[in-house]
Amino acid sequence: MSKDQFKEIQEILGYTFKDTEWLKRALTHSSSGEERNYQRLEFLGDRVLGLVIAHALFTEFSDENEGGLAKRYTALVQGKTLAIIAQEQNIGDHIIFSEAEKNAGGNLNENILSDVVESLLGAIHVDGGYEEARKVILSLYGDKIHTLREAPQDPKTELQEWVQARGLGLPQYNIVDRTGPDHAPEFHVQLDIEGEKSLIALGQSRRQAEKIAATDMLKLLKGSN
Repeated sequence: MSKDQFKEIQEILGYTFKDTEWLKRALTHSSSGEERNYQRLEFLGDRVLGLVIAHALFTEFSDENEGGLAKRYTALVQGKTLAIIAQEQNIGDHIIFSEAEKNAGGNLNENILSDVVESLLGAIHVDGGYEEARKVILSLYGDKIHTLREAPQDPKTELQEWVQARGLGLPQYNIVDRTGPDHAPEFHVQLDIEGEKSLIALGQSRRQAEKIAATDMLKLLKGSN
């Protein structure tokens, strides 16, 4: 990574590393071939995150019972929420991949994104201690600590439940075109639902295009009801 890239990701996190080797390791995917990748830091970061979120909920919602706290906790620490945070902060642009993994859209993979958020938190804990990691976690989460009570739903799942509840056939996704060079492809996915107009969405991977199509279709369907 260049000095500018190191500077940018530290600005995103709001934390300056004493030893940037921890930062580099936290951003290094196993596909890179580097022995020191993010996997061990991910293990640690997951535990640090859990403690910080549990304590924040215990403090902020002093009148809520255990069941309510557990529901909030699950929504906040699950991989999908971490991936959303990574996407909001463009963390995927800073992950160190092999060329093949990068070309395959690794920086858009929700599992990888959530793992890297955890590894970064682990790295901050090792480099600066629990309190610094706590500050970064609360900053990255922002209002989600107070507002997120249920796990964010995948738009494809939400669309499927929506159409099934109305007795319609399952959504059908089909790739109708693929453009762009091999290292930066663009997938054109057509979404069809029984009795509704079809639509086409574009994405850097088939999965991304399908999710965009599902999101657009939900807006269309809910807007017409």
